Amino acid sequence: MQNTPQSTKPRRTEQVKAYVTPEEFTRIMESSDRAGLSMSEFARRVCLGFRVESREDQQARRELLKVNADLGRLGGLLKQALVSGHKEQIYGLLHKIDQLQASLKARIRAL
Repeated sequence: MQNTPQSTKPRRTEQVKAYVTPEEFTRIMESSDRAGLSMSEFARRVCLGFRVESREDQQARRELLKVNADLGRLGGLLKQALVSGHKEQIYGLLHKIDQLQASLKARIRAL
């Protein structure tokens, strides 16, 4: 048998049981659904202290990364435009783009 990542993972055989109210059960189910995880995987991650992101957070991060990439491409095009003139206006735009990219990166890290 080949040594794959699947075969080297320890097998999960132990079970954790907790009693919760119906309202707590509903909240846990909703949270696991928002994260796109099974209840078992959600509970395991939460109990072990891992960060659990909702699908909305994951989607927002992807969208922000796309915007950041677009700003990078725009900056590259503006740098090419420097060759053709209007340097003062273009330098001002490049500075604004750099500020926007820094702000976006900070927000992406915060998610």
